[in-house]
Amino acid sequence: MRTLRQNVNWGAVKRLRTGMLGSMMTFGSWTLLSRVLGLARDIVLGVVFGPSAATDAFFVAFKIPNFMRRLFAEGAFQQAFVPVLAAERRAGGDAAVRELLARVSGCLGWVLIALSALAMLGSPVLVQAFAPGFADDAAQLALAGEMLRLTFPYLLLIALTAAAAAVLNTYGSFGPPAFAPVLLNLCLIGAAVGVAPRMETGVIALALAVPVAGVLQLGLQLPFLWRRGLLVMPRPDWRHPGVRRILRLMGPTLFSTSVQQINLLLDTILASFLVAGSISWLYWSDRLMEFPLGVFGMALATVILPRLSGEHAEASPERFNATLDWALRVTLIIILPATVGLVVLAEPLLTTLFQYGRFTPADVLAARWSLMAYGTGLFGFVLVKVLVPGYFSRQDTRGPVRCAVIAMLVNMAISVALVFALFGTGVAHAGLALATGLAAWVNAALLYRGLRRDGVYQPLAGWGGLIRDALLAAGVMAMLLAWPASQTAFWIEQGVAGRVFALAGLIVLGAGAYFAVLLARGRRPRELREPGATHG
Repeated sequence: MRTLRQNVNWGAVKRLRTGMLGSMMTFGSWTLLSRVLGLARDIVLGVVFGPSAATDAFFVAFKIPNFMRRLFAEGAFQQAFVPVLAAERRAGGDAAVRELLARVSGCLGWVLIALSALAMLGSPVLVQAFAPGFADDAAQLALAGEMLRLTFPYLLLIALTAAAAAVLNTYGSFGPPAFAPVLLNLCLIGAAVGVAPRMETGVIALALAVPVAGVLQLGLQLPFLWRRGLLVMPRPDWRHPGVRRILRLMGPTLFSTSVQQINLLLDTILASFLVAGSISWLYWSDRLMEFPLGVFGMALATVILPRLSGEHAEASPERFNATLDWALRVTLIIILPATVGLVVLAEPLLTTLFQYGRFTPADVLAARWSLMAYGTGLFGFVLVKVLVPGYFSRQDTRGPVRCAVIAMLVNMAISVALVFALFGTGVAHAGLALATGLAAWVNAALLYRGLRRDGVYQPLAGWGGLIRDALLAAGVMAMLLAWPASQTAFWIEQGVAGRVFALAGLIVLGAGAYFAVLLARGRRPRELREPGATHG
């Protein structure tokens, strides 16, 4: 913004070869493709399998290694690894990076091999721990345990993929890591369409596809590491200084970066006691909420972490503050209309994307409530993604842990209270989603307060007017979309083409109205130029 540019000494800012906005667009573009295919995957799963006890069993078997993936891969590990990697590269160049990568991947590999072996041997016990409601259905419990033995090796493969991706991101290569999830979606779609019909228990085909996808995702990263001379043989060394620093950072980070996943798992545990299909309704609602979160939130967080780490290593607090301020402004402008869209268009989205085959109108109505509830927390989820790098780039893990503990307790208390209050109403699962969204807001608020209190972040001028204009634009958008979105009979009666055309029209109308109001208020795209971008 003009005021932002006036308050920062841009002459002191070194221009990066690829700016954050360009990197974010690269990462976001590939992530967008992955999310589109992810939606296609979820549509296929809804049509082929629908919400059922067997589908619930697969989602639990898939969620357990995915939860640990967020701990040992994209979550705690990357947040701890990237700042240490940036420091090693600055101190010792590529040779130090190769040495650190070899030691870290060796240690990580041995830990996850042991963990995977234990999980596969004790899969029924693990399933009961994460979905205790399955204990009342022996067939469902056995099926989930069988599928967990097939899906759990994915954790090792995706964790090594995350290590490779962290190195590539540090070197400014965001494309291959962002493309990797596309392979998972293609494998699951292929399994559902091509393999499942040939099996007695078709849903097992999905579990078989998961480790295959992990092999492909890891294999995709290796040529890019080799081209940069960074492909190394894993050699565990627990005494390596870099490994020890990462472990010290990972301890508290394991919890603080995974609050959202822990909250979602708590939803699964409580939902396992509700009516059959509750886990599936939450899954499909969460998948739609994850679309903007993954395309934008993950892209922005991935791009700014190396930038913030480098600026902290160079002792540039002014640049650090400008980068964080820019990220928060972009978040406000992009995520506010996405939030309105998810909440107001919940029913049209679910009807258009999923109401085919075994996914019934009753399932749409049930999933609508949980999608609206998750949507209210979208902004909080993205803020957490953006604010946490402000701590980890400085190798500060205590602050996020304190915030995460409080948010976790809030989620537990609200979840249990709402499940009891809504039990038997048919919308108890939506109470779980609402509790998760509220906990995300609590976490984000505490993270923001901590950065302000510690003097790490000071908002630059112009925030008041920007917030007012964005809220006005979002309000106009909501009013335009509310009536057509509420016409349930219209959406049910339409065919595929009619639904898609009508939904696309509403999305274009809402987005157009939102940005038209911003333009009318004098807001221009140049105001969101990243720190260090060329001004002209």
